[in-house]
Amino acid sequence: MTDATADSAPRKKKKSDRPSAFKLLFNNTLATAGLIVFAVIVLIALAAPILPLQPPNVTDPAVRLSPPLTEGHLLGTDALGRDLLSRLIWGTRVSLAVGVSATLIAAFFGSLIGLVAGYAGGRTDNILMRGIDMVMAFPYILLALAIVAVLGPGLLNALYAIAVVNIPFFARNIRGMTLGLSRREFVDAARLSGKSHFSILFGEVLPNVLPVIIITMSTTIGWMILETAGLSFLGLGAQPPQADLGSMLGDGRKVLFTDAYVSMVPGLMIFALVMSINLLGDGIRDVLDPRLKSGALARPGARTAVKRESVPDQSRKPETVLDVQQMRTEFHIGGSIYKAVGGVDLHMRQGECVGLVGESGSGKSVTAMSLMGLVPTPPGRIAGGAAWLDDEDLFAASDERIRQLRGGDVSHVFQDPLSTLHPLFTVGDQLIEAIQAHQPLSRQQAREKATALLESVRIPNAGERLKAFPHELSGGMRQRISIAMALANDAKVIIADEPTTALDVTVQAQILELMNGLRKERNTAILFITHDFGVVSAICDRVAVMYAGRIVETGTTEEILDRPAHPYTAKLIECVPVLGEPDRRLDAIEGRPPVVNNLPEGCAFADRCPFVQDDCRSGDIAMTALGEERGVRCLHPLNRETANG
Repeated sequence: MTDATADSAPRKKKKSDRPSAFKLLFNNTLATAGLIVFAVIVLIALAAPILPLQPPNVTDPAVRLSPPLTEGHLLGTDALGRDLLSRLIWGTRVSLAVGVSATLIAAFFGSLIGLVAGYAGGRTDNILMRGIDMVMAFPYILLALAIVAVLGPGLLNALYAIAVVNIPFFARNIRGMTLGLSRREFVDAARLSGKSHFSILFGEVLPNVLPVIIITMSTTIGWMILETAGLSFLGLGAQPPQADLGSMLGDGRKVLFTDAYVSMVPGLMIFALVMSINLLGDGIRDVLDPRLKSGALARPGARTAVKRESVPDQSRKPETVLDVQQMRTEFHIGGSIYKAVGGVDLHMRQGECVGLVGESGSGKSVTAMSLMGLVPTPPGRIAGGAAWLDDEDLFAASDERIRQLRGGDVSHVFQDPLSTLHPLFTVGDQLIEAIQAHQPLSRQQAREKATALLESVRIPNAGERLKAFPHELSGGMRQRISIAMALANDAKVIIADEPTTALDVTVQAQILELMNGLRKERNTAILFITHDFGVVSAICDRVAVMYAGRIVETGTTEEILDRPAHPYTAKLIECVPVLGEPDRRLDAIEGRPPVVNNLPEGCAFADRCPFVQDDCRSGDIAMTALGEERGVRCLHPLNRETANG
């Protein structure tokens, strides 16, 4: 193995790169409080046989209705002289056992029914779900009462009744998820591999719904305890002399107005138990949320958090419509900081198309999303720098002002229009909404403008197309709709994030020609994000090449294509096939980009560069000017003479 290969080998991930489940749980203060309270209650209940407690069922009329803090009876006694503390701990033990057992039974049978119904579909689904519908047709507490009435009073019968009435809750939730999962591509792939239905159901589908089952169980145990307590309160659950929290409440109602503490003691325990379980259930739900497991310790906010710092703006060019200086965007995940954007300088003039080029993961999309605060916080935040739209500081603007600018002065065109267009609304409704969000037009006026926009992006029969849903249109047509939406409010800047990558070559050429014509016609600046220099040559005036979160070369498209100065730029150009040159060798870039939470010293491209020298691996490599519009972040640039000339 060569030194270069060894250096480019992936570094081992630190154990702290992802927060543990416990860290995610403890980050939630309420969930942590719920866990502590629940753990204490469970430990005390489990320790009941070894605690120095009086027998819970022994009566002593001589000390009946003794108040709390009576000697020998910390919580007092009930109407028969039984120690309330002892009965509370033993009763909690019983209520916990019944609640957990009923939850497990309901979860097992309900989930099994939901899995089979959702996966099998057809007649099996109809039979199983109609049975579930029949159970749900009755109020669950009345159905539980009816079941206990048939089976007879008793704690075990109450357990069965509570479990049965909660089976539909699990069955319907799991059936809905299974129905969607069973039509997914990974299930089709499992079928094509020859797996049996049993293997697919329990090996492919079940792991995907298991988090939902666990979350549902964690939030259902509390309800099970309440329902069991309700049956015992009515005399249909635990039978004398056995105690559970519900029967203790029932005993206390007879002396509620004279000795309220007899009812308050089990009532407060039910409140503490159910509340702690619900809070803990919320925490478990957060731990199992994929977004939080990936490192975000809270749900993302509506705008990227910005760390303000003083940035001199003397170098700003008055003719620029967008000017970005030393912008840094970081992702705080676990104990690591991923420097996705490590100090970007970028400017755009009115009517100019600037190509932002680089491999996947180089920071292009994060750079674009940072401008309008679209990077989710947490885990992302803008750690420094500044961005001006005309004379307005975007990072200092209020949330309301940013909302006005989004879709107004700055618009986005994303790569996959099928995922960005709302599937349940027609394209006309979405266009009209985009127009009315920024312009005081009536619906009829907005509709007329929407029709004109569709005509401007070369969509035939525009009036009828307004009635179409996104799935009824081709990929190229949907992308034209997205471009029309970006043009709806005469944006100053359009950010096109790889808008042609998913399209075939013919449609790609049409979209590029359309965008190029519209930006010249409307004098709109376009930031065109791509990894393809072939696309850059067709539409861009200038190019900014990005690697490991930093701009490594800038210049006009002609200069970059003819005389690349950075070895990375030259390698990217060599990856592009040229029509009419079948013998031209396409050269791949060896190795992989560095991880941005552990960037090497010096040039980030050094491990992959064929021209690397010793001084490339130390210090900070600054951008070197090669002309008025030309710069390169390299100590030993290629074509130095021609680049300067």
